[in-house]
Amino acid sequence: MRAMILAAGRGERMRPLTDTCPKPLLSVRGQTLIAWHLTALARAGVREVVINTAHLEDQFPAALGDGSRWGLTLHYAMEGRLYGGALETAGGVASALPLLAPQGHEPFWVVSADIYAPGFTFDPALAAAFAAGTDEAWLWVVPNPAFSPGGDFALQGDRLVRAAQPRPYTYANFALMRPALVAGVAPGQRAALAPCLFRAADAGRLGGLVLTSEWHNVGTPAQLAALNAGAAA
Repeated sequence: MRAMILAAGRGERMRPLTDTCPKPLLSVRGQTLIAWHLTALARAGVREVVINTAHLEDQFPAALGDGSRWGLTLHYAMEGRLYGGALETAGGVASALPLLAPQGHEPFWVVSADIYAPGFTFDPALAAAFAAGTDEAWLWVVPNPAFSPGGDFALQGDRLVRAAQPRPYTYANFALMRPALVAGVAPGQRAALAPCLFRAADAGRLGGLVLTSEWHNVGTPAQLAALNAGAAA
């Protein structure tokens, strides 16, 4: 199974660090944010990874190369060069489908590059279970963090739902997806992922798993500094 790492964002809240370095190439606890994911993907047996880029995108191949140091093959979907800027998540995934699902139907992993979750496992058994089903996506969720008090979803059994209150869970930016999730998004179109997820949830085709291990959405220089100092952030 292939994977996509979302790395095209500007990282406004991380300025001034991101004025000269893409956020995924900032280091936390000994390696770059994106390298944590590359290491975990390789450990789980993934062999091909697509990285979408836009802001300071030439720094990615310079820093990561072809992926051989992890035993991976890296493909760069350079949205800045191809489309003039970042396409947001659904647009980025839809535009990368020829690399992610060359036969048009294969499922794949998706993770945001600026998430730090060192204990997350890209579990091959879960990937196989997802591939054998018909859901459009499975999302890992976390109890609502301070920056998302209203949450994204409620969890009913293994189903993520929107039409419920309260919504105690927030999307943790780890997912298994099928091309059908972004079927309404054209290559090169700028489009957010949330409407696609909400549609799938309303159709009963969005599974959910609660992530209980260490997880940080690394957003500010202060948070990055706290992580590197060994604090909980």
